[in-house]
Amino acid sequence: MLARLRQALFIPESGLLLVVLVLGAALWFFSGTVRTPKFELGPDGSRQRVFTTNEAGERVPAFVERNKFLNAQNLAQLAKDTSFIAIMAVGMSIVIIAGGIDLSVGSIYALASVLGALAFQQFGPDGPHAGASPFTGVMLGSLACVGTAAACGLVNGGLIVALRVHPFIITLGAMAILRGVAFVVTRGQSVGGFPPAFRELVRFEVGNGLSLVPLAVMLLVLVAGGIFLGRLAAGRRVYAVGGNELAARFSGIRVERVKLGIYLLSGLCAGIAALLSLGYYGAATSGDGQGYELNVIAAAVVGGASLTGGKGTALGAVLGALVIQMISSGIVILGIDQNYSQIIIGVVVVAAVVLDNVNHWLARRRQARAAA
Repeated sequence: MLARLRQALFIPESGLLLVVLVLGAALWFFSGTVRTPKFELGPDGSRQRVFTTNEAGERVPAFVERNKFLNAQNLAQLAKDTSFIAIMAVGMSIVIIAGGIDLSVGSIYALASVLGALAFQQFGPDGPHAGASPFTGVMLGSLACVGTAAACGLVNGGLIVALRVHPFIITLGAMAILRGVAFVVTRGQSVGGFPPAFRELVRFEVGNGLSLVPLAVMLLVLVAGGIFLGRLAAGRRVYAVGGNELAARFSGIRVERVKLGIYLLSGLCAGIAALLSLGYYGAATSGDGQGYELNVIAAAVVGGASLTGGKGTALGAVLGALVIQMISSGIVILGIDQNYSQIIIGVVVVAAVVLDNVNHWLARRRQARAAA
């Protein structure tokens, strides 16, 4: 029993959990308080403003003092914002563990969003198939969105394997091409007018505005990624390819098939995130996902994925996404100039890479001493 408890406390992500707690405590302490309107549940179950009577006998809205960071509304917003990046970060971590990189996730996200939006628009209130079954519209739109993203990931993997070119070059080119295709398809215009049933499903909320569907999907992707990497033979092959591709090839692992699979999974995760964003925001443009590459790679690296390959976990990716989002949220809460946001995230990524290199150096020193 004690051994299991010790193992649970000293999981590889325990350091990240500590960072999340320390960062949360710092934001709670330094953020200060804000006056927000007071709400209560009405007889019909809806949220209603609470009113009180002032000294002059006038009926005025009631307010309550809340911490800017540690309040239900902000935490619900943080959970929702984290879910989109965290889902893509799980796919990115799998790619990085295998020794690859995917710079096109933001563009895949954008193209999947606009093509999915165009499909949903056909079944919207003003679409030509407005009278069709809501189930049909939701299924076809979801298939268009997620299928587009998965196909883009598969093409990335196929080009990397067939041309034997470094994934940095292929995905860098794909980043520009896919973003351009999204712009041409929409002509730079926003696409909206989705079936109400789809938006109501994704925007389902509980409590103080907690979006349950994005959070639930994030947890499902986390569990699926954890099982894939930690319990399945396919996941162990991903670690083997990332640790030493030549040794993996000589041991009988089909390296090309593994590479195809990891980029397919990366695209699939981007498509799932795009689908959730469509339902939540109700529109898509070719500019969606701009700069997501940095945030997603940052989340994976901060979560412990080594850019040299062979190291990383799905839980680490989600916690890394939470850290990145807490930093972004903290910049807003503390009133720091938004122009510093990308600078701070970049510094965090560099620090994580340096720490990873230091850990590798220390590990090699320990192995050398053990061998001596």
